Amino acid sequence: MAASERPSWSEQRDAGVVQEGNRGAPQDIKMALYKHGQLIPSLGDAKFRSPVISEIIEKFECYRNDKTLNIHGTLIFGASSGLSGLVANLIFRNSFKVKYEALKTYASLTTLPCLATIVTYKFFVTDALQSGDISKENCILRSALVGIACGFSYPSALAFYKNGHLAVKYHTVPLPPKGRVMLHWLLLCQTGMKAMAIPLFFQILLGVFNGLNHYHVCAKTYARPVPDD
Repeated sequence: MAASERPSWSEQRDAGVVQEGNRGAPQDIKMALYKHGQLIPSLGDAKFRSPVISEIIEKFECYRNDKTLNIHGTLIFGASSGLSGLVANLIFRNSFKVKYEALKTYASLTTLPCLATIVTYKFFVTDALQSGDISKENCILRSALVGIACGFSYPSALAFYKNGHLAVKYHTVPLPPKGRVMLHWLLLCQTGMKAMAIPLFFQILLGVFNGLNHYHVCAKTYARPVPDD
């Protein structure tokens, strides 16, 4: 009777499997809940947090793209001023018949107008847009004035001064008579000054376009959603 009441080996094995399975189930659940040392949120939490996280990521990507676009627009505007300085230096060197110190003059006439445009545009347009102190028309006007001042007037005056100084230094053109120095230089460079009308038109056009685009980007970035009724 004792032998018959003792469970067989197969029954003990099955019972052991069941017990091991019961003991293993919580471990499997824990392994499923933890992954790489972090607790996996439940299905309800995932449904609650997913739209919020997606909205934050979308806003961050939109802000980063808009900021990158603004930086690129400012750099292009500065590069156009550097190109205008390059053209001005070429025109006035031909007007004064200067063939000396080419690298020095080209380097300064390219970098200085570019840096002046970037810094001036930041102070007069970008900072004002971020503070919300200017309107759309004022933004376009300021951007165009930056193009005229830093992309045309400054490189033209700098090229005129540098190459005029080199012309006097190396005697490449006849010296002006006393009392009529400025008139003599202006008459000598009148053809080159007329050619500078092309960079002037280009700087005004690019300034208007850049100011308009920058205003729309900032308006879209800082716009707040209207609450539903």
